[in-house]
Amino acid sequence: MPGFRMLYSVTVLLLATLSTLFAPSLGKSTAAPLAAQPAADQMQPAPKNPSPGPPQKQKLPQENFLNPATLIYKLPNQIHWTSDAMGAKTAVLLGDPSKPGLYIMLVKWTPHHMSHPHWHPNNRYITVISGTWWVGTGTKYDPNRTVPMPAGSFVTHFAKHVHYDGAKDEECELEIVGEGPATATPAEEK
Repeated sequence: MPGFRMLYSVTVLLLATLSTLFAPSLGKSTAAPLAAQPAADQMQPAPKNPSPGPPQKQKLPQENFLNPATLIYKLPNQIHWTSDAMGAKTAVLLGDPSKPGLYIMLVKWTPHHMSHPHWHPNNRYITVISGTWWVGTGTKYDPNRTVPMPAGSFVTHFAKHVHYDGAKDEECELEIVGEGPATATPAEEK
């Protein structure tokens, strides 16, 4: 069995490398390569008497239980976050919100930042992961008339209906699932 494990490890490493090289040119999901790689501080030390051949990266014990042809995953430190001018940080987990099709993204609203009244062309399904998310409806921006949605809440933003939302005194993190393109059309009445 040691030879099988080595062959399996080399195959997984080769597939992960190839998927990393070719995935960007395919324009598909932004998900991790076939096998997630542990951070350097999570790697196990090399055995004292290594077997002949090129050095092999040691896997975490739990990685040996997962079939890379069955699932892919990203650990929190592998998720790429970007910031925008409204005080939100976003990370796309699946798809491309700017194109037609399913997308899943994470949004972190930093304290004391909110969007202004706007609408989206398609329904959006939002789960509050942490913190309190404040939501309001209508074309008049009034943070005092927003309603708190604590962690664990589920909200549906219906297509073409005006709303605004964000964070007050604490950061909140959301998971948003929707159908692209995910444009936002301003609808504030001044």
